[in-house]
Amino acid sequence: MKIESRKVKRMVRNILTARPDEIGCAECFERMDRFVEMELQGKCPAEAMALVEDHLTRCADCREEYEALLEALRHLHEA
Repeated sequence: MKIESRKVKRMVRNILTARPDEIGCAECFERMDRFVEMELQGKCPAEAMALVEDHLTRCADCREEYEALLEALRHLHEA
C-alpha cells in the first residue's frame, strides 16, 4: 500500500505540532454544536474554543462534519 506524499506530510506536521491538551474526535464532536452556534451568532469560536479549532484544522473528517453542520444550521436560520 502506497501512502500519498501529502498525507505523510500532514501526519508528520500533526505529530510535530501535537499539543499535550489537544482533544480527540469524540470530544470535538460533543462541542461542535456550541462552536457552530457561536459562529452563527457572530462570535469568535476559535478564541473561545481553541482546542476545537485546533482539532478542526488537524482532522479532515471532523472538519467535514463541522462544515456540513454549519451549512445546515445557516439554512435553518435563514428560513
